Amino acid sequence: MKTTTSQHLLNIEAVTLSPEHPYTWSSGMKSPIYCDNRLIIAYPMIRKQVAGELSELIQKHYPEADLIAGTATAGIPHAAFVADQMELPMCYVRSSAKAHGKTNQIEGLTNKSKKAVVVEDLISTGKSSIQSVLALREAGVEVLGVVAIFSYGLKKADVALGELDISFQTVTNFSTLIEEAQESGKISDQGLSLLKEWQQDPEHWGVASFSK
Repeated sequence: MKTTTSQHLLNIEAVTLSPEHPYTWSSGMKSPIYCDNRLIIAYPMIRKQVAGELSELIQKHYPEADLIAGTATAGIPHAAFVADQMELPMCYVRSSAKAHGKTNQIEGLTNKSKKAVVVEDLISTGKSSIQSVLALREAGVEVLGVVAIFSYGLKKADVALGELDISFQTVTNFSTLIEEAQESGKISDQGLSLLKEWQQDPEHWGVASFSK
C-alpha cells in the first residue's frame, strides 16, 4: 500500500523533490520536498484507490467511527470520498469560525455523530490536525484519531500530536516515498542524503546544506 501510493504521488507530481533547488514554504522554511495532494482529485482511479486505503486505515484502527471529518480545504474532497465509501456522515472543519452567518467552524455536524476520524491530505507540523481535533472536542465529539494520505515524518508533528494524545495513521510516508524515488531514478544518492538531512532538522536546513 505504501509503495504503490508513493509511486502514484511521484508519477502525478503530487509530491515533487528538488534537493538541489529547494522550495520555500509559507513559513519561510526551506524544503527539498513539496506535497500537493489536491492533484489526486484529478485522477479518478488514484483518488478511488487512496480513498479505499484511508477507509481501510479507519476500519483497522478506528472501527467505532461514526463520522468522517475533513480538514478545510485540502482534506475535504478526500473526506467526502471516504465517507461515501464507508457510508458514514461527513463534516468539515475550518481553521477558524466564520465571521458571518451562523459563525460556524464545523459544517455538517449533527448531534447524531459522536465518534469522529479526521481526514487530512497531509501531515507536516500537525497544526491543522490539532485545530480540527480541538474544534471537534469542543463541540462534544470524541475524536478517535487522524488519517492522512502522506506525512513528512517530522518529529515536530509527532511531539505536537502526542502532547494532545492524538493518534494518527498515514497511507504512506516520507521514508517510503524517498526510497521509491531513488529506486525509480527520480533522485540521486546525494539527493537522497539531502532529503534525509532535511527531515532530521528542517528548521535549520537550507542552502548551506548543499553548497558544500
